[in-house]
Amino acid sequence: MITGLRRPLAAVSANNTPRAAPSRLRDVTPQLCQRRPLAGKCALLLAACLLFRPIIAHAEWQAVEKVEPYAIEGRSGAELYASIGARGPKVGGDIRAIAHTNFKLTWTRKYEPRDGACVLVSARPKLIITYTLPKAAKGLPDPTRRNWATFIAGVEAHEKVHGDIIIDMVRKIEAATVGLTVPDDPGCRKIRTEMTSRLSELSQAQRRQSRDFDRTEMSNGGNIHQLILDLVNGG
Repeated sequence: MITGLRRPLAAVSANNTPRAAPSRLRDVTPQLCQRRPLAGKCALLLAACLLFRPIIAHAEWQAVEKVEPYAIEGRSGAELYASIGARGPKVGGDIRAIAHTNFKLTWTRKYEPRDGACVLVSARPKLIITYTLPKAAKGLPDPTRRNWATFIAGVEAHEKVHGDIIIDMVRKIEAATVGLTVPDDPGCRKIRTEMTSRLSELSQAQRRQSRDFDRTEMSNGGNIHQLILDLVNGG
């Protein structure tokens, strides 16, 4: 999980010098975070099937993307951010997040015994990506309304990149395991172990890519860091 801003959620000036902040902002550090449910034997097996290369008939599929909002309150940027700290989704225990991206990946797959071997003949992924995002009440005063619109648009764009990384991972799983053949496996059991090894590498690469992206976005001067500054200090 990305640590994000290593400071209380106080009002922060553009030169990174904290200004006085509401007390509610000091005790919680919401962060953008991506949760990745590909750990564990079950999930790895679900992600373990792709098309048979000689057929060259990749299934067409589209990820389902949906938003789950959580309500926050406040009339100023600092109040809205404090509400995020109090109401944001918990990830990694008691850590509050500004937003996070979650996904569920399952497969419809077909294995085929061939001359004592097992071949992964076909597979179709079903990918559901869920973005959890804060939602402010309507009727915010200016300039809070404008600042909030900029902030939430930036947060949504950030989470969408995480979604794109997940989709790319699924396509790489297809490319890496299409036509996988395991000899001496008429019962199509050994093939699952082989796929687990391949999937682990791709899953770890996806996590590293997401962590690197978060680190860049949330470091001092990064996009998310600047969005927070503008919201909290902008009125």
